[in-house]
Amino acid sequence: MAKFYKHLLLLTSAFLLLSSCQEGGDAGDLLGQWRLAGSDTKYISFSGSIAWIKNLNENELYGNFQHVGDSLFIQCYSIKGIPEDTTLVENSFGFRPFNNIRLKIETLNSDRLLLRKDNQTWCFDKY
Repeated sequence: MAKFYKHLLLLTSAFLLLSSCQEGGDAGDLLGQWRLAGSDTKYISFSGSIAWIKNLNENELYGNFQHVGDSLFIQCYSIKGIPEDTTLVENSFGFRPFNNIRLKIETLNSDRLLLRKDNQTWCFDKY
């Protein structure tokens, strides 16, 4: 009987370890790359707790994000410390302020991500 419990314990431990190492980590349903609707150059990607914001015509930058309930919080970081990083986030995407973005998630499914802040709406399609 003790041998049975030992095997059961090992099997349970292995299952828990494997299930906790899923790719994407904290990203959950946000995991992957999303393209801003109506644009072929503006993308945002989520993996683990990292957000990657990029405009193929301009620049790219990284940030940390948290998905809490129906809210998305993004803290951007300027890798090169250049003004174009702020321009990318605030002008190209319209996310403000650069270092403390707070958005409401209206829709999140396998195909669509709809974000809202005040009177502004962003629609992203899974890419």
